[in-house]
Amino acid sequence: MSRREPEPIGVRLRRLRFERGLSQRELAGPGVSYAYISRIEAGTRRPSVKALRTLARTLGVSPEYLETGSELREVDERELRLADAELQLRIGGEPEAANEAFAALAREAHDAGDATSAVRAEIGLGQVAAELNRPAEAAEQLQSAVDAGVSPLDRPDAFATLARSYSLVGAHERAIKLLENCLDELDRNDPGNVAAYVRFAGYLSAALTDQGDLGRAESVLREALGKSENGDAYTRVRLYWAAARLAEVDGHPVRALDYARRAVALLEATEDTHHLARAHLLCAWIMGLEGKSDDAVPHLEKAETLLGASPDPVDLAQLRVEQAKVAAHAGDGATTVARAREAIDTLGDTYEAEQGSAWWALAEGHALQDGVIEADNAFRRAADALDAGSRFREAAQCCRRWAKVLRDAGRDAEALDALERATDYAVRSQPAAHTPLER
Repeated sequence: MSRREPEPIGVRLRRLRFERGLSQRELAGPGVSYAYISRIEAGTRRPSVKALRTLARTLGVSPEYLETGSELREVDERELRLADAELQLRIGGEPEAANEAFAALAREAHDAGDATSAVRAEIGLGQVAAELNRPAEAAEQLQSAVDAGVSPLDRPDAFATLARSYSLVGAHERAIKLLENCLDELDRNDPGNVAAYVRFAGYLSAALTDQGDLGRAESVLREALGKSENGDAYTRVRLYWAAARLAEVDGHPVRALDYARRAVALLEATEDTHHLARAHLLCAWIMGLEGKSDDAVPHLEKAETLLGASPDPVDLAQLRVEQAKVAAHAGDGATTVARAREAIDTLGDTYEAEQGSAWWALAEGHALQDGVIEADNAFRRAADALDAGSRFREAAQCCRRWAKVLRDAGRDAEALDALERATDYAVRSQPAAHTPLER
């Protein structure tokens, strides 16, 4: 929001007086002489509070407007600018400009002792940092806001971004503890808020799944399912989404695809194009892991159309990875490499599991082009990233492909090493004893 140079109070008083056709004598009143008004308009005298009230009453404006040029109090004007910066980030797609606005507002609010606006600006700075793939900075800013007393009931977005930022910097236990605390607070203070409970339960289930704790992840979803029987469409979509991801990691692809398709059907009814695109990407990811690349194509085409011209970087990266898998299945090494490289460049240094998928796709592209050395290096980076992201089932599949490429190239000893890694990951991907979620 652009800010004009402030109008001096004397200039404003003269303008209002002229607009109302009053002379200085006519404007004068008890305790406010025309000579006093003349000095105010000349800028040599600052009016007292009493004078402001008297003059404002005669002019038909508020004392705040006469003094500041705004009908809003300072704190209200700051709130308006905060809202503008938040919209700039969420809708305008201008994180750098929003960052400048939030930083200025944070300083201003701290100086004015406006704790509420200061915390809100800190949340904004954290959201900007997350948007710019700076998770450590995002975690620091958002944790500061949480420490100041922000509640997940009031700012669920801040807690969701904080948990995700912790996961991205490897602080998985902190992310899980934060989300557990959110659920506890909802149970204590807003037990009827089913939508919020399901939202945080989905985040917690995903965090536990990334940690390989599938038993606890399913337990969290079971409890959420019990609360959501009468939930709205978005509540059920979140549950289906989390259940699909968990079922795939747990080795139940048919069940995973069923849940993902249910999410797609509900989102089509809501006309929420952003989340519908992500649901199609989820379906394509599950199909890709099961080697059904041809079936994934319609989902990828719909996702690309729905994401539009300015997609979220992570969504774009996932789209390019799945497109690379389709190209690899078709034997098109050049397209596979191009799509995979675009995904890797888009992800940067964050989102380890997604990086692993992208490096795997790149390895397949190099293998198709007989670039065994390049493929070997890419497979190694893929396995390491998938390991770091706790995607053990995917890592096992990756290492089996790695072993085949090496064996075909006559590098049998290295192929055996890759197979050993595949076996290790396969063992690690086996869930602890638990009862899978029913379809």
